[in-house]
Amino acid sequence: MTTIILDTNFLLLPYTEKVDVFGEIERLVVDECELCTLAGVLEELLGIRDNRESKGRDKIAAKIALQLIEKKKVKVIESRGRVDEQIIEYAKKNKETMVCTNDKELKRRLIGLGIPVIHIMSGRRLGLSSP
Repeated sequence: MTTIILDTNFLLLPYTEKVDVFGEIERLVVDECELCTLAGVLEELLGIRDNRESKGRDKIAAKIALQLIEKKKVKVIESRGRVDEQIIEYAKKNKETMVCTNDKELKRRLIGLGIPVIHIMSGRRLGLSSP
C-alpha cells in the first residue's frame, strides 16, 4: 500500500486555492493508499491557527486543514524536529511513499532522492512529479 504524506502548505490549499486535494489525490493515485501527516505538521497548523499575528485567511485555512485531517481520518505519524527533514527521512525509509507539498525546495530534494511528489499545477488541479 502506498503511503501519502501531506505537508503543511498542501493542507492549506483547500481554503487558500479552493482545491479539492483529497479528490485530486484519488484521481492521481489509483492504487490503495493511506493518507498520513506528521505530528510536526499538526503543530505548525495549530501554531498558525492560534498565533495572534497570523492573518485571518491563514487562521481559517489552518482551522479547515485541521478539520479535514480529522474528517478524512488522516493518520498522524509521530515526529520530532524540522518537518521537511522528517518528511524526507520518512520517505527514504519507506519505499512506497509519495509526498504532497508545494514547497519548491522540498519538492526538488524529494525528486532528487527518487521520491514522487504531488503538487498543485494550474488552476485547481494537482499533478504528479516523478523522478
